[in-house]
Amino acid sequence: MLPWPRRRNALPAMSALHGTLIAAFTLGAALGAGPLCLLLYRRTQQDRALHAALERLAREAAATSGPTHLAAGPYPAPLQPLQQLLAEQAQKLAEAEHARAALEIRCRRHSDQSARVARILASLPDPLLAIDRYDQLLLCNPSAQRLFQVDPNQDQQASKFLGDARLNALLAEMCWRPPGLSRSEDFELTHPDHGRRWYRATVTALSSRPNDPECRETMGVSLHLRDITQLKVGQRQHAEFVSAASHEMKTPLAGIKAYVELLADGDTQDEATREQFLGIINAQTERLERLIENLLNLARIEAGVIRVSKHPQSLNEILQEAHRVVQPSAQAKPVTLELQLSPLYLPVLADRDLLLQAAINLLSNAVKYTPAGGKIWLRSRLEGDRVEFEVEDTGVGLSPEDCERVFEKFYRVEKNRHMAGGTGLGLPLARHIVQDVHGGTLSVISTLGQGSTFRASLPAAHQPG
Repeated sequence: MLPWPRRRNALPAMSALHGTLIAAFTLGAALGAGPLCLLLYRRTQQDRALHAALERLAREAAATSGPTHLAAGPYPAPLQPLQQLLAEQAQKLAEAEHARAALEIRCRRHSDQSARVARILASLPDPLLAIDRYDQLLLCNPSAQRLFQVDPNQDQQASKFLGDARLNALLAEMCWRPPGLSRSEDFELTHPDHGRRWYRATVTALSSRPNDPECRETMGVSLHLRDITQLKVGQRQHAEFVSAASHEMKTPLAGIKAYVELLADGDTQDEATREQFLGIINAQTERLERLIENLLNLARIEAGVIRVSKHPQSLNEILQEAHRVVQPSAQAKPVTLELQLSPLYLPVLADRDLLLQAAINLLSNAVKYTPAGGKIWLRSRLEGDRVEFEVEDTGVGLSPEDCERVFEKFYRVEKNRHMAGGTGLGLPLARHIVQDVHGGTLSVISTLGQGSTFRASLPAAHQPG
């Protein structure tokens, strides 16, 4: 074993060793801190780049309504997966936005189309309904709502408010027919405002897939109702006219035939009797001629083909001539036919023959329906810029209902048929002549059992100078 060195020699050695260790430690620390500082520097730079990239992303997102595009880098490597993900999401959002805009356009178009259809349905004067095969109301336009007093916003069975067993049966049958098939039938229904009316109902089976021509499944029916009351009235009046006209023509023809046969047989040698027979034949011939003339004139006026020749006329002169024509019939009944004409000159721009025909028809009608011993007045007057004439009688009169219909073609008061024959054409023809040809008005005021007054009002003709 070596002995310890002496203390006086150890101190310098310890000092040298201490210095060496410090130097070595300092050198080692310097050598180890270099890479660490470099690493810290690089990390700081990456953090700054990341921060700048995030700020750029934020600016791009704020500059648009949605993330539709991201600028191409350069992005730091750690952000590249995020960039890709954001780009994909931005593309999906752009596609979704495009689809949303397209859907919004389609919805707007459908909404506009639905609004147009609703306006069209609301403007239709005819009632229109749609009913499914289970009797539930699907659609009902305002006209149908008024007719059936139905609320379309409530679930209702159509058979409950339609109120017609035959119509309900037709709807139930058509619900199981092939789509597109239609049937029409006439029904009399009660309108809340107009009473009983005739309607032509057209029922059509509806396809469950309207855009598929191969579809054979029916989802329900549509019901369209057209008011044909006037058509029905016209058909009834036409039938009545044919019957009345046939009777009116047959009566004079039968008389003519009978008296012609008597004359032809030579059984009548008396000259006075032969003259009487010829007079009867002539009267019946004139009656038939007037009937045919009325028919032809009415047809011509309605067709607009009658030749009208208007000239300034004296209304009083026309009325005086009408009085002369009808006076023999009045005396034969007998009834009193009195003239009460204005002392003024009453000018009227008129077709003389047609206006004369209207006056004769009004006077003849009064004679027919005034009992023997009654009175008839024919008057004229000036009213402002119009001239008027009226025929007043003490006849059987008319009810308010008859007053509304007395100018209809072929209309005759049922209870007055026994008093006189006729076709129901005289008054309609007179109104056509006064109103349609001469631009005037023809009205009636009547009290049942007390008589009637028919008043014609015409524009006065302007006098020169």
